[in-house]
Amino acid sequence: MAYRRGVKVVLTGAAGFIGSHVAEILAEAGHEVTGVDVRTGLDVRDRDGLGRVLAGADAVVHQAAKVGLGVNVADLPDYASVNVYGTAVLLAAMAEHGVARLVLASSMVVYGEGAYDCAEHGGVRPGPRLTADLERGRFEPRCPRCGSELARATIDEGAPLDPRNAYATTKLAQEHLAANWARESGGSAVALRYHNVYGPRMPRDTPYSGVAAIFRSALAAGRPPRVFEDGGQMRDFVEVRDVARANLAALGGGRPGCLTAYNIASGVPHSVGEMAAELAAAHGGPEPVTTGEYRLGDVRHIVASPELARRQLGFVAEIPFAQGMKEFATAPLG
Repeated sequence: MAYRRGVKVVLTGAAGFIGSHVAEILAEAGHEVTGVDVRTGLDVRDRDGLGRVLAGADAVVHQAAKVGLGVNVADLPDYASVNVYGTAVLLAAMAEHGVARLVLASSMVVYGEGAYDCAEHGGVRPGPRLTADLERGRFEPRCPRCGSELARATIDEGAPLDPRNAYATTKLAQEHLAANWARESGGSAVALRYHNVYGPRMPRDTPYSGVAAIFRSALAAGRPPRVFEDGGQMRDFVEVRDVARANLAALGGGRPGCLTAYNIASGVPHSVGEMAAELAAAHGGPEPVTTGEYRLGDVRHIVASPELARRQLGFVAEIPFAQGMKEFATAPLG
């Protein structure tokens, strides 16, 4: 769904990985984009600074965030400050200046584990995996009622939300704050729950990088990608230019007074091991190494249905996995 041309959009996180692609596609569509980014001197926690750019704006596309799983609990204050407090400041400034449309970058991490079916008990939601099981190499979640193995299922936007790390908790808090703002101001909020985004300008290997960037950085340094667990973790990898198109489509979505959430995904899942192998092959090696290591807070499988975004926003991912990985294997990193 396309929104009218010439919309005045304030884009937070405009200099970041996803934000830079969103800025380009909004401008190409004829919108007037004002970028906000801490790297260019304006923090979303600066209410006075936000007031100067929000005056006269029609919409905000909010990409700014502290991302990644993090290192340890010492990261909690930064996650809460940037993602939660920063979003609260932004929403208050939007209300003050009468900006009535929000597109929020959310994440699939708000779901926690994905959806599963038990042969005996039907659809179930397993709890966090036990350290003892992970140590023994038992990576698949078990039925919380009978302990049997589960079959992976597809998750949709109506699934229970169960954040399991600091980043996930703050992304869900952003959604709740945006819903509060929409109800009280009459504005419309669209939350885009990104699945595993990859592509050009992705940040290099840091403790806050996504797995695709970690593998890509290893290959660039001549090291094999190190695949945790057994490599069988299923994800939906979506190319960043498709994500940018979803943001453009979301400008025309939503309903006054409420928040509507959408999975932004390709609809075609692949394993982490498969992704590493595709990247390594396109890069010319070295081949991945499966280590059996694990990270507490990681989930085993999470794959999504993008059907609601297709029906209501007209969004369908266009870049196939093999093509995207081939291009990403040699694309510049941020």
